[in-house]
Amino acid sequence: MGINKNLLYAFFYLAEILYNGVIMRISLKNKILIAIIGVLVILSLNFFQKEVKNIFYLISSPIQKGLWQIGERVSNFFETISEIKNLKKENKELKLKIQELLAENAALKELKKENKILRRALDIGLEKEFKLALAEVIGKNISQDSLIINRGFEDGISKGMPVITEQKTLVGKISQVYKNFSEVELSSNKNSSFDAKILNSDIQGIVKGKGNLKLFLEFIPQKKEIKEGASVVTTALGGIFPESLLVGEIKEIKKSDIKPFQQAEIEPAFDLEEIETLFIITNF
Repeated sequence: MGINKNLLYAFFYLAEILYNGVIMRISLKNKILIAIIGVLVILSLNFFQKEVKNIFYLISSPIQKGLWQIGERVSNFFETISEIKNLKKENKELKLKIQELLAENAALKELKKENKILRRALDIGLEKEFKLALAEVIGKNISQDSLIINRGFEDGISKGMPVITEQKTLVGKISQVYKNFSEVELSSNKNSSFDAKILNSDIQGIVKGKGNLKLFLEFIPQKKEIKEGASVVTTALGGIFPESLLVGEIKEIKKSDIKPFQQAEIEPAFDLEEIETLFIITNF
């Protein structure tokens, strides 16, 4: 069968249009559409000889290759965007996981710390002497000689309960109780007053807070001899504190010839800067 000359002319005219730059002024979508229509029309014409089809493929192959490369780049572009979105999602999930692990690690460290404190308390037999509640210091008011702890009436805490360290050192007592926290009045607070004695002696007196972490043992008879460095402990008189809690050491003795009593300044046994956890004596 002979070649249809008019169709061949039309085909070459289409190729010339594509090569002369008209195709550059139309959209990618229309380029693809033209190429597809052209291919379908040509392939559907059974009367075309192989030679004509060969010419068409020869002419159209650069265009088809260009369109294929553009399509490949577009596909790669969208794949890259999808991968970026997935990476962002994974990154966010990893950050959340890291935060979760950090929180768990902090909780484990805190638990380990509490267990260490409890073991030390067990070593000196505190649990045998008293019923205790462990508390964490969450605030310090040095100017008011007070602390804030993270235990309140929901934890069975009530006003007046003694507060000590793990070494059985007196810190003070609960002065105010709230739902989830309490205020601790230090033994050096101006409102603090309780019975005490010199360890391993019959010398007794009243410990009074003077503020600014200062406290004194007062009402000691002049005839009683006390020495600097002697330990001061609580007595059960008055029922404020259990006996034998360490208050501090005698720092300086003050006497007066015109007064019937002498007094001694006490160096508190607790270090306020280092206090982080405390024990509340809930029953004694």
